[in-house]
Amino acid sequence: MKKIIYSMLFFFLVGNSIAQQTPADKQTTAFSIEGATAHLGNGQVIENSLIMFSEGKLTFVGSAMVKIARQGTVINAKGKHVYPGFIAANATLGLVEIDAVKASDDEDEIGAMNPHIRSLIAYNAESKLVESMRPNGVLMAQITPRGGTISGTSSIVQLDAWNWEDAAIKTDDGIHMDWPSSFTSGRWWLGEDPALKPDTKYPGKIEEIKSYFMNAKNYLAGNKNKTHLPYQATADLFDGSKKLFIHVNGQKEITDAITIAKELGINNLAIVHGEHADKVADLLVKNNVAVILERPHRNPNSEDDSYDSTYTIAKTLIDKGVLVSLGMEGQMERMNTRNLPFYAGTFAAFGLDKEVALQLITLNTAKILGIDSFTGSLEVGKDATLFISEGDALEMRGNILTDAFIQGRKISLETHQTELWKRYSNKYKTK
Repeated sequence: MKKIIYSMLFFFLVGNSIAQQTPADKQTTAFSIEGATAHLGNGQVIENSLIMFSEGKLTFVGSAMVKIARQGTVINAKGKHVYPGFIAANATLGLVEIDAVKASDDEDEIGAMNPHIRSLIAYNAESKLVESMRPNGVLMAQITPRGGTISGTSSIVQLDAWNWEDAAIKTDDGIHMDWPSSFTSGRWWLGEDPALKPDTKYPGKIEEIKSYFMNAKNYLAGNKNKTHLPYQATADLFDGSKKLFIHVNGQKEITDAITIAKELGINNLAIVHGEHADKVADLLVKNNVAVILERPHRNPNSEDDSYDSTYTIAKTLIDKGVLVSLGMEGQMERMNTRNLPFYAGTFAAFGLDKEVALQLITLNTAKILGIDSFTGSLEVGKDATLFISEGDALEMRGNILTDAFIQGRKISLETHQTELWKRYSNKYKTK
């Protein structure tokens, strides 16, 4: 039995290493991309553009009609499109490889209050799932823990690295907390009434959260004779240098979460999921709270919601002045993260301007994650993290990448899936 287990482990490890592409070397040659339609990620579009970058940074973004010497290798991208690299917020890439293999699942820690748990050190840069994101233009991600009331801290990584140290572009950007629901339902599998009803335990759950953060504040203000790592990890929430991401749905719950966080002295907030956030948009704007929405391809949670509420909520919030991004939590989230641009495209299909929809996965996400000073849009001085697509990258038929760069490094777009496609595409060729 032991031999069988060891053999399975060997083939699992070897199988994972065979298809993994070697990370690209640091950029040494300048590049000039000429003739493409450039979607800058900030709402602007440049037809017949010229994009130049060297040493990992963008040095020119403008029209190809400008008389300026081209740098380094010139890529003729006439008829194609250039985009900033897409950013997947609230993702678990690299934390789980195979759900059924416990040893490959490191997204959830034991315990309810874990603000000190760092998802970054569990990130597997050699994950097959991570490499499969790049051919769709997803080049960065916020790696987020799950589970408990306070899940831990997230970090932002670029998706072409040897290890988590190389991957990190911003460490410990925020702490994630799951806010309880004010409603509960019976366990239908035990014969209980499955209908929603008010949760009598909701006030008690809120008091537990308030008590925890008050105890943390008291600890931080005290002499700290005894080290308390979870309380220490909350210090940056109170001084505003770290964001509190509250995973919450419902009009009442969102209102309670923002109100109580403000009472506790936590002002740097973002709402994750945000079902019915459009009903409290004024509160969000007043308190400068951004929203990271769930992907739209799902059914509304409430009988009172319109059939297309999950598709139109992004436009509704943006029209009311809320900063909106797109996250990836949900069923099959790791596999579905590659579809990030198509979810943004769906919001565009339901009334959102196409360039504004693009911002949901580029500059808006960068702003919420605090990395917009160096990435998220194609602007001089920012990282040269971008890609060239044959067509519209927010549509499945157009999202065909020919070249991609992370911090100026030309990365491979090969994955174990493309290798298998090439292998089996020849199987039934006629002689």
